Amino acid sequence: MSIPGLACLGFCAAALSVQIAANGIALWRCRQGRTATPPRQRPPTTLVRPLCGLEPFSGDTLRSTFAIRYPDYEILFCVEDAADPVIPLVRAELARHPGRNARLLIGVDAVGANPKLNNMAKGFRQSSHGHIVFVDSNVFTPPDYLDQLMQTMETGAGMVSAPPVGLLPEGFWAELECAFLNSYQARMQYAVDTLGLGFAQGKTLFFRRADLDNGGFALLASEPAEDAAATKMMRARGQRIRLAGPFPQLVGPRSAAQVWKRQVRWARLRRASFPLLFAPEILAGSLPPLVILLIGLHLLGLSLPLPAAIFLAAWYIPELLLLRFAGWPRSFTAILLRDALLPLVFIVGCAGSRFEWHGKPMTAAPAAQRAPRLSRMHPKLVWARLASRNPFA
Repeated sequence: MSIPGLACLGFCAAALSVQIAANGIALWRCRQGRTATPPRQRPPTTLVRPLCGLEPFSGDTLRSTFAIRYPDYEILFCVEDAADPVIPLVRAELARHPGRNARLLIGVDAVGANPKLNNMAKGFRQSSHGHIVFVDSNVFTPPDYLDQLMQTMETGAGMVSAPPVGLLPEGFWAELECAFLNSYQARMQYAVDTLGLGFAQGKTLFFRRADLDNGGFALLASEPAEDAAATKMMRARGQRIRLAGPFPQLVGPRSAAQVWKRQVRWARLRRASFPLLFAPEILAGSLPPLVILLIGLHLLGLSLPLPAAIFLAAWYIPELLLLRFAGWPRSFTAILLRDALLPLVFIVGCAGSRFEWHGKPMTAAPAAQRAPRLSRMHPKLVWARLASRNPFA
């Protein structure tokens, strides 16, 4: 018997086991009809929503903010540019809810190179309560949104996050976006969370205010992405991150370029912040284990078609069952294309650091690489940087 051939089959068996187990965990965590345990306490909470431009379902997501059933929460909408086209929508919603504790904050309060974090900063500084959640503009908040977050925090979490699941796709490329978001990214997040290794996802970040005071919020600028910085900050303090949700992200129409750029951006951010965890992504999807399976079968002198077909059926049936019982969009063609693209996303993610976010050029390089070393700068420039509000501008 060929030892390399047996090793190839062993790897494929391990990869298939992980695939089946991850789908099973996600199915249990995300199945339709599950009921969440109400939290023991419902303390006053601040909800901060950074906004930038109009999106396909901006009106729906804004309205969902006011439909949350919770006894005491304030809403802070944060917009950087006074000419942003989302502002009339926000003001219209505020006018429809005159008795609610809700405000629109406009302007920039720079704390780092991350424009989203700079937009969030004014909301943090003007928040009034001991718990605070930052929720992205395209996340639809269900009525029990804050109850789910609070109940998860009561399980011993230092902070709570939640992955989005793509709903209401319009067109094939939007279905591809959902294939990335749902049965790939969200599935793996719930699997590692169940193992006690949860990490933050920027769509929802729920903190105790005390963890962000005294420089805690500024630490969110220590990484290119605020969710990566939050993960490192909480783990350094010995506090667990747990996942609630998932919560809907209303997708609408997408172009192929939009889907590709978003996946490359996230890949470059993951590589910059967690390079050792990013490296195994070269084996993500069905394509690498399928190739290794075919190599192993060839080395062992076995027939290729039937075992490969059985392997692919065992690989994809659990994912399709997850989509069925979770009530998520199902496009097998989109799933196959996603898996074909995953190795390319990894390669391009390793090939550079630059990307765009809402039309703004950014880099995934850590802050230490983006800023010149002070020891190599002229003394006058050193003092100028140290005196500025943002040393890494």
